Amino acid sequence: MNGEVEMSDVDELLRTALALGVQDRAALAEKLLASLEELNEEEADRLWAEEAQRRLEEYRAGRATAVSASEVAKKAERMFR
Repeated sequence: MNGEVEMSDVDELLRTALALGVQDRAALAEKLLASLEELNEEEADRLWAEEAQRRLEEYRAGRATAVSASEVAKKAERMFR
């Protein structure tokens, strides 16, 4: 299953998934995450590159803000204490 999907379809799917009960959402999330583990290295690299590009575009358009590496490190340290 590797076809292109319209964003409106993804939005509708998300609305439907969020309307599920907690156990059904958890099962769906588990299956979706497991499907990502099946990616080969080339596909994973391509997806990460696309995500990085999307985030850069969001930042340049002013819809996202930057966080310094030191802030990220401090937050990670607090989370894992």
